[in-house]
Amino acid sequence: MTLKYLKEVDSTQTYIKEYIKNNAEINDVCFYTYNQTAGLGSQNNKWEGKNGNLFFSFSILLEKLPSDLPLQSSSIYFSYILKELLQNFGSNIILKWPNDFYIDKNKIGGLITNKTNKRLICGIGLNLNKTSSFDGKLDIDINKELLLKEYFKKLEDYVSWKQIFSKYKLEFHHNKLFYTNINNIKISLENAILNDDGSLNINNKKVYSLR
Repeated sequence: MTLKYLKEVDSTQTYIKEYIKNNAEINDVCFYTYNQTAGLGSQNNKWEGKNGNLFFSFSILLEKLPSDLPLQSSSIYFSYILKELLQNFGSNIILKWPNDFYIDKNKIGGLITNKTNKRLICGIGLNLNKTSSFDGKLDIDINKELLLKEYFKKLEDYVSWKQIFSKYKLEFHHNKLFYTNINNIKISLENAILNDDGSLNINNKKVYSLR
């Protein structure tokens, strides 16, 4: 993974999509910044980018992804690997289905994925400082560049979906206290059932993350 630093950018997601469009034959690449002015969140929401937080987007060829990874649950896969890494550094972070990072009941960041031609694009924002959009921030001090390097080192192992999911499933009970948005409707996860492909059964309906 090639890391490229941007001093300031409207959105790392927008930037990397344009970069890929103009550079068809590229290796896996990540653009990161500490100053994002018009970030994109899930559900078409805006993401406030307070200076000093960490924002990055990266692309990976689909053919490199684990063969058993359900593409619609990619957000769970990449989010869990980052969550686990931050826990190894001492954080009490948890992952709320399918892509939100929390400390206790405070959202501190999130992740979105998009498929573009033969690539998967993943965008991540993590609050190291508080913003008005979210209530919390990461509960440990960490070197941003070290975090990026360690994260991509883990990704290069391309651990199977089965291995990641088996661990996430054991922690899914944390979701019982939260809500999720399905078709712009706020729905409780208290009685949600997690399926092996990362989808949920809620009120007798199967729901995918699609984020």
